Formats: sequence, structure tokens, C-alpha cells
Amino acid sequence: MIKMVVTDIDGTIYTPQTGIKQNTKECLKDLCNKGVIVAIATGRTYGSAKSVADNIGIKCPLICYQGGLINSYEGEILNVKYLNPDIANEIIDDFRKREIHLNVYVEDKLYVENDDDYIKDYIGDKGIDYFKVQSFNELDFSKLNKLLAIRYDSQFIDNLIEELRKKYPSIYTVKSHDYFCEIANKEATKGNAIKFLANKYGIKTEEVLAIGDQNNDIDMIKTAGIGIAMGNGTEQIKKEADFITDSVDNDGFIKAIKKFI
Repeated sequence: MIKMVVTDIDGTIYTPQTGIKQNTKECLKDLCNKGVIVAIATGRTYGSAKSVADNIGIKCPLICYQGGLINSYEGEILNVKYLNPDIANEIIDDFRKREIHLNVYVEDKLYVENDDDYIKDYIGDKGIDYFKVQSFNELDFSKLNKLLAIRYDSQFIDNLIEELRKKYPSIYTVKSHDYFCEIANKEATKGNAIKFLANKYGIKTEEVLAIGDQNNDIDMIKTAGIGIAMGNGTEQIKKEADFITDSVDNDGFIKAIKKFI
């Protein structure tokens, strides 16, 4: 019996074109009303994740930064894993030289050195504020949530991830979008977040259903009892999934819930 549903946001229940459809909102609210724990798992900030929960109309745990921060809906920090500042500074120096755009997240705030098209495209309609600094060196990295590298070249991102994994095996590096390379604490994964919440609520991971569309969701769907890949998901996540549902445009989330709950 499924007692908890953990869902990714972008490409799973949300698209920039449609937002979150009303029938998807009703499906999520219905789960909550039936006593199923719903958790949102995303690479986004807490503030952005909370705005999604508000838009849906549910109060639920929020897994942010791929699992680096788990907050209650009200904002209480339940669990947090920060990125090593020394490694972060090395990566920042290297990326500056190569002119790789970086988003830096400290204490749930987003900072950039370059107020360029990369950050404007990234923000889109996510409802996220960001702050421009002269240099990331101005920031206190003792509570560094993650780094996000952006380059409009999917192969470049693949190569960058491979390079970082070899050079820094003690950190978590994953592709969360064709153009996004996420860099975080080794334990900051959605799968570990599921384990934490399952333990908190006294349920087994076998009683969890997780659904996502990108490579950063693979760890999550492998941890859950039922792991579902969206029809619009990457080939890698589809290979790891217990079930492949329809695309986000064709209500794949709702179809998966109807099939398994």
C-alpha cells in the first residue's frame, strides 16, 4: 500500500506552457485528503517550491536542492546538507576562467556574478528573486546549498559532469536538465530525502511512490517502492523505472496515480 507520493516539479507536474493543470492539482489534493503523504522534490529553492505548493493548494514537506534541504511547508528546516566551501571555491575559480555561467545558492538565496540571459531565462516564471554580486568571494559559504552551472550545450554539460565526478568524487554532480549541471553535497539526493522522510513518518521506502523525468530523479525512483518515469523523461530514467507513464502534456502524473493508488 502506497503511503507517500514524492513528485518532481518541472517536466512532471509543471511546464512553462501550461503551468500545473487544474486536474493535476485536484489529483494531488485528493491524495492528501485520503491520508497519503505528498512531498514535492525539486532542485529549486524553498521559496519557489513553497509557491508551487501554494499554487496547488496543499501543505506538504518540500525537498529542495535535490535533497540538500528538506523543509516543512511552514519553513522549519528538517534536514540540511551543505556543499564543501573549499571545493566550491575551486570550482568557481575554474568556471570563471572558462566563462561558464554559475548560479550560487547560499542560505536559500540565489546569487550571480553576471546578470545575463542565462539567469533571466532560468528565472522565467519561477517566482525566484536573485541577487547580483561583484564577486562570489563576498559571500559566506558556510551554508552553501549548491552550485548550478548553465550552458546551452547538452554535450558540454555531459562532459562537464564526467569531468567533475572524476576530479571531485566527494560531491554530488548530476544533470537536472539538458543545460543544467547541479553540484551539491554528496548526500544531497532525492533518494536520501525519501529515506529521511520515510523514517520521519514511520513508513517503509517500499510504501513510497516517486515520479520524475530527469537524471536527478533516478536516485529517487530507485529508492522508492514504485519508481515511475514520465513519458517525456530521459532515456536513462526510463531504463531505471518500474513503470513509464504518459508525458506531462498528456497527464502522465494522474495516469500513474490512478494505476498504482
